[in-house]
Amino acid sequence: MKNLKEKFNKVRQQTEKLVSTLSPEDFVVQPVVDVSPPKWHLAHTTWFFEQFILCKFDKNYQEYDKDFNFLFNSYYESVGKRVLRANRGNLTRPGVKEVLKYRAFVNEKIDHFLENQHLTTEMADLMELGLQHEQQHQELLITDIKYILGNNPLFPTFWESNVKRHTHASLKEDYTEIEGGIYKIGYEGDGFHFDNEEGVHQVFLQPYRFMNRLITNGEYLEFIEAGGYKRFEYWLMEGWEWVKAEKISAPFYWHQVDNQWYYYTLNGFEKIDLYEPVTHISFFEADAYASWRGKRLMTEFEWEVAGKKAEPVINGHCNFVDSESFRPKFNDNQTPQMFGDTWEWTSSAYLPYPYFKKAAGAIGEYNGKFMVNQKVLRGGSCATPADHIRHTYRNFFHPHLRWQFTGVRLAEHI
Repeated sequence: MKNLKEKFNKVRQQTEKLVSTLSPEDFVVQPVVDVSPPKWHLAHTTWFFEQFILCKFDKNYQEYDKDFNFLFNSYYESVGKRVLRANRGNLTRPGVKEVLKYRAFVNEKIDHFLENQHLTTEMADLMELGLQHEQQHQELLITDIKYILGNNPLFPTFWESNVKRHTHASLKEDYTEIEGGIYKIGYEGDGFHFDNEEGVHQVFLQPYRFMNRLITNGEYLEFIEAGGYKRFEYWLMEGWEWVKAEKISAPFYWHQVDNQWYYYTLNGFEKIDLYEPVTHISFFEADAYASWRGKRLMTEFEWEVAGKKAEPVINGHCNFVDSESFRPKFNDNQTPQMFGDTWEWTSSAYLPYPYFKKAAGAIGEYNGKFMVNQKVLRGGSCATPADHIRHTYRNFFHPHLRWQFTGVRLAEHI
């Protein structure tokens, strides 16, 4: 119980640290439906603990404000009505100070609950789910803040960091081979995992090989300069229609100024670093780039096998949010770069594993109902907490989305 309380306070404090450089106005902005205001993230993660721990298990608990269940419920139909996702930016009230008071109130009640309540397995599991849920929102905070500030014409700095830029570097293109055969997929063990990782099963893989690192900005720039966004033959039909309709010509946050390419980073507006991994590209772009190179993306099963082979243990060299660089980094030590830096698009549709079962009640809405029309991403990013990722972790987004730190690794059959 002591460890759970310490972890609770650590995670909650980390969330507030991530928003410590924002101005009051930054907390309310919602430029597009996919981006939630930072204030809403602070309140929603608090509502999660209030709703699923305190209201459920503490018979003496009095809700902080009954309207908050309507304001800060995200998508839980079984919990009740809620503000439409696109309208979260209209919530000028309650203000940031009130939301922080709400967080402090729930923090105190949870601390008291953990100190005085004999935790059942169900309680402990829900507490852990709440912590993992908040870590997911920490990543969303980073990506949403980048969208908010990256669409400000002043391109303000979010976090001052000493980032080493590379003007000359040696790029190797090595590949690791995986033998064909039957492999086990899915989470095994007693530690925390999400329900979409459950259903250990076997898959047959043809022999393949995967690149030892992520594709860089410079390599992706070659695709742009070769007319990659103007040649339909590299694109899936839906991707080509997206390119034409949205007039896409470069990764998100890239800007061409006086024939020079710049991009917005959370460290400000800069010339692109040719040796950093390219990021903020859609599945459509990742697939088109791979097609241009005469290669392909891995399936999520191939990625899981590759990740376990290349990095059996997720080591401290990986670039996660804990480094506070908030951007991908050049692979200067030639590690496989399987974890951190950017989420890697796979060619796999987000579908349930065999034996997948949705939990009863609201918790059953956590992952299962999103298993349609999305692609699986693997590996975590520079916005992911280091203790949040696993070899079996399955992230998922619609193929046209680009506001996440998403990149590309090449693979091919052998």
